[in-house]
Amino acid sequence: MGEHAEEEEEMCINHRLRDDELRAVLCKLETDKDKEVFGLVCKRWLYLQSTERKKLCARAGPHMLRKMAARFTRLKDLDLSQSASRSFYPGVTDSDLSVIAIGFTALRHLNLQNCKGITDAGMAEIATGLSSLQSLDVSYCRRLTDKGLSAVTEGCHDLKSIHLAGCRFVTDVLLKSISKNCHNLEHLGLQGCINITDTGLAALGDGCKRIKYFDVNKCTNVGDAGISVIAEACSTSLRTLKLLDCYKLGDKTLFTLANVCRNLETLIIGGCRDISGNSIKSLAASESLKVLRMDWCLNVSDASLNCILLQCTFLEVLDIGCCEEVTDGAFEGLGNAGSGLCLKVLKVSNCPKITVSGIRMVLEACRSLEYLDVRSCPHVTKAGCEDAGLKFPESCKVNYTGSLREPDVLI
Repeated sequence: MGEHAEEEEEMCINHRLRDDELRAVLCKLETDKDKEVFGLVCKRWLYLQSTERKKLCARAGPHMLRKMAARFTRLKDLDLSQSASRSFYPGVTDSDLSVIAIGFTALRHLNLQNCKGITDAGMAEIATGLSSLQSLDVSYCRRLTDKGLSAVTEGCHDLKSIHLAGCRFVTDVLLKSISKNCHNLEHLGLQGCINITDTGLAALGDGCKRIKYFDVNKCTNVGDAGISVIAEACSTSLRTLKLLDCYKLGDKTLFTLANVCRNLETLIIGGCRDISGNSIKSLAASESLKVLRMDWCLNVSDASLNCILLQCTFLEVLDIGCCEEVTDGAFEGLGNAGSGLCLKVLKVSNCPKITVSGIRMVLEACRSLEYLDVRSCPHVTKAGCEDAGLKFPESCKVNYTGSLREPDVLI
């Protein structure tokens, strides 16, 4: 028995394989579930599995964060965000950020969305301890100001993604700091930052030429001058531009986008009521456009919309809700578009002049349609569509009354 036990011990995989060899085995596992099972074998394998973990979502205070830092030594992505429904709870605090800055030095991505308890002091800790940070989301952390966030941009020059939605105290001062320190920035979310102006955007365009995603939804002090600078500075990189309810915008912005942004894929201009039909028609030159939201753009005409539908051949999502002047004429000739249009989502809610005849023309041209919103279109009802014999694609969901959940693509 003794000799047999000795042989088993010699054959034990833990005695035969070094840590680096076990790590190589772990890296071959494709699913998170398999990696979790790997850690259940024994304490040694659990330790190795923990040190190789790259991403973690958690809710923890300083004491637990210290334990996590000791265990997950190579963590790259830490998500401490809260859901909006729990936003009454402060979540992460400045003391937690101090622990994170000291314990997770390899961190590249940090999500603190809806953590209402953090202040500029916590941001200073991040700036000091996480110099390799590439992505920071502090959306709806409403106590943050230019001081703390500027400290982050000064200490974390590798930042590629910054999301600041709802940070109402942010001003042009921060944009100037980002321009000076974060030249590799690709994603910038500023939704609801109502204190930024064209001056800040002009400064941003001086130093940040690689922006792919730019969200200034509901930034009501932004106008043509600032957005045009960003469009020209990032003409080759810009893919997504969100300008919802930026009511100071006019035709200059759209003409600039049409002329210089050849790779633009998503454009949100809903609520920009001063934009004319001619500038909207110019968007037809944006052949790469896939998502276009222009609800409440009151000057959208049949001619401008028809031009976009016929020439933006890659367009998949279109929202013209509350564009009250649009009629069935906007959809004439779509059936001549060769193999048909790529449109998958179409929203025409509150367009009182569109009828079942217009919807018929859409269906004939858009064979891949997946979602159609016709709420509050008095001439388009379920009964009317059935009486007219309209045939919708098998997978198409038609929202007549608001009972269907809308696609997330337009949020």
